[in-house]
Amino acid sequence: MDHCDPRNDLPPDHDPNCLFCSEKVRARALAENGTVFAIEDAFPVTPGHVLLIPTRHTRDYFTMTSQEHGDTDDLLSILKEKLCREDDSITGFNIGVNCGESAGQTIMHAHIHLIPRRDGDVDEPMGGVRGVVAGRQGY
Repeated sequence: MDHCDPRNDLPPDHDPNCLFCSEKVRARALAENGTVFAIEDAFPVTPGHVLLIPTRHTRDYFTMTSQEHGDTDDLLSILKEKLCREDDSITGFNIGVNCGESAGQTIMHAHIHLIPRRDGDVDEPMGGVRGVVAGRQGY
């Protein structure tokens, strides 16, 4: 699939072969807000790492509707506040989205990572998300 072709922006609302469309994953919801829900990441980068997932099957961040984007933004804020209330060691966050296989997306259903960070959890945090490309984090 050509990831940059706008003709590919209309996926079905539900894909029976999609992990994130399954009732089993939906049952793990920690929180919901309108068109999106959140679950704990199955392979967390740090304690508290969650995924925000549109209920509707859609390929990636760029195929999400404005309503899904808004609901995601609101839920990100809600979850950030909740995580900070529950864990005072959290001092920062990364918000990440992988769009396409070349960007590391492994489940072709939009999802946004909310990753709590703590002072000292890596030796050199400067550059943050730039670290997804080896050798490019420092500048």
